[in-house]
Amino acid sequence: LVPRWCHEAKDGNDKTASEVFTDEHKELLKRGQQWAKETAGAFTLVGTLIITIMFAAAFTAPGGNDDKHGTPVFLGESTFTFFIVSDAISLITSSSSVLMFIGILTSRYAEQDFIKWLPMKLLFGLVTLFLSVASMMCTFCAALALMLKGYYRIVIAAMWLALLPILVFVPSLLRLTSEISRSTVRFDKLAAKKKKNRDSGSM
Repeated sequence: LVPRWCHEAKDGNDKTASEVFTDEHKELLKRGQQWAKETAGAFTLVGTLIITIMFAAAFTAPGGNDDKHGTPVFLGESTFTFFIVSDAISLITSSSSVLMFIGILTSRYAEQDFIKWLPMKLLFGLVTLFLSVASMMCTFCAALALMLKGYYRIVIAAMWLALLPILVFVPSLLRLTSEISRSTVRFDKLAAKKKKNRDSGSM
């Protein structure tokens, strides 16, 4: 962010601005690496558990299969279609989330990666993980609706309770989203302002 003519300029210790920044933020870089690894590792475990559950649920249809044809008993019903679609969405989004968090775990954690690359990957992983949890709860509610036909009170009560994991996840997701958005947008604005000043100065 320093003026272009300062990029290669050196101070009294024969260091450029980039080298001074690196030396003064070594400890912050280590803490950032540790935090990113711990966060990605924890969410990878959660995503892997969801993948396992949703994969098993896809082949364990509620009500079982027809003995004659081997097809699910509730095949053709709108609730069963909703069950399958929700299961597929949860499986796909959780897989995407796990792959994104693995990408964070295997990152080289360079200084430049913390500007945009790592925050955006973390944000994408959190959003897809949130979608997978929400879809998993929809799958659970659809399975209950199929299995407990006629017991509407139990199904409705279970649906309300299924909102609890989603509501628990929302605050942490919103907090991280706002922090990542603020930091990246602030950097973009500052970089654009510096570029504008340089361009106006050169004119």
